[in-house]
Amino acid sequence: MTDTAAALPVPYFLARPAHATVRPGAAVIVIQEGTGITPQLLRVCERLAREGYLVAAPDLFHHLGGPDPTKAGQQYPVLRTEDALADIADVAAQLRGLGAERIGITGFCMGGRMTYETATSGIDVQCAVAFYGGGIAGHLGTLTCPSLLLFGGTDDYIPPPDIEAVAAHHPAETVVYPQAGHGFFRDGSDAYDESAATDAWHRLTGMFHSHLS
Repeated sequence: MTDTAAALPVPYFLARPAHATVRPGAAVIVIQEGTGITPQLLRVCERLAREGYLVAAPDLFHHLGGPDPTKAGQQYPVLRTEDALADIADVAAQLRGLGAERIGITGFCMGGRMTYETATSGIDVQCAVAFYGGGIAGHLGTLTCPSLLLFGGTDDYIPPPDIEAVAAHHPAETVVYPQAGHGFFRDGSDAYDESAATDAWHRLTGMFHSHLS
């Protein structure tokens, strides 16, 4: 990240819980896929807000031109992990400034890998749930918070040996849905798998309720 980019505030979508469901001091960061900030991602944020969390989805492409589906194919390959992690740490600090004492993180595809990188980097989050994170097998590390690593067994983008390597390194944290493919949580798409998505949502909310409440 250049000095100019580093000086920019990290923009993010913020979803606030209704007063009746608020969980004081608990927040969640939701990390985008390589396609950027999408309506489906915002629906995930709203679902989590309905669970009582303060939810932020940072635009990791903000210093690459911002969210633009026509440019995401050029932005994703040049996004540097260190820049993304710096942005995630910045948003975590902003959430703490808003009163968050405990923060969870989740993400999808590219965001799944960034979620894993966050959970192995020492950034101050209390739990992490990564969905079909591509490339995790090449960046295996030591988890610093309770985590879940969720994969589809028929993923066309993550080779089976990669998933097996992740499962061997993190056996207690890895869950594979044998019949699900890449994007199984992406409602409204052909990739959506209701059975896997429903189970994954229960696991995600269970993890957050245990470690953020």
